[in-house]
Amino acid sequence: MKISQDLKDFQLRLGHEFARPELLSRSVTHSSMSSATRPDNQRLEFLGDRVLGLVMAEALLSEDKGAKEGQLAPRFNALVRKETCADVAREIDLGAVLKLGRSEQMSGGRRKMALLGDAMEAVIAAVYLDAGFEAAKALVLRLWEARIAEVEADARDAKTALQEWAQARRLAPPAYVETERSGPDHAPLFTIAARLETGEEARAKASSKRAAEQSAARALLDRLSQDSAK
Repeated sequence: MKISQDLKDFQLRLGHEFARPELLSRSVTHSSMSSATRPDNQRLEFLGDRVLGLVMAEALLSEDKGAKEGQLAPRFNALVRKETCADVAREIDLGAVLKLGRSEQMSGGRRKMALLGDAMEAVIAAVYLDAGFEAAKALVLRLWEARIAEVEADARDAKTALQEWAQARRLAPPAYVETERSGPDHAPLFTIAARLETGEEARAKASSKRAAEQSAARALLDRLSQDSAK
């Protein structure tokens, strides 16, 4: 199958040359432009969402081998949400090659977050079907590299993130209270409680006060994130 010059240029931006270019063409075809002979990208979107999720889960586990599920979940959600996929799509100008019906074009479909996010997931699936999981994984890690580093940096500096969360809601800065100290003098174990003036609290133990404070702040952030999602 021959593809247009704009799709050839897109392959360069994407960093993957398709052995089966019909997969690329399908991945950028919106339902408003589909027909009996031109399938849309919805099935690919479904698959790409799962491929992206697996790659991100592996990446987060590799980056932070000591993180618990409750700590990993908000980072994972930040990396795979539709808004993030749309941002990546904009960086590689995916909108320029979307195949849209007239109504979608007239309503600014090439800039819509939902359309861009869906198409990005479909493109990931197209690469997976074209060249296998390792190729799709390499693509995702390259396109998401800065975001993975950023979300991990935010996780490591949890005290700053918690203080910013409180400031955004016009609350006093979090308090860190030593509630227990155990172990011998040469190897103490500190228990620190991170507290907000509204009463929310989380505790953590570590061999240094600084580490315990960071862990407590991270635990409290995770709890706040889970509560807001309910």
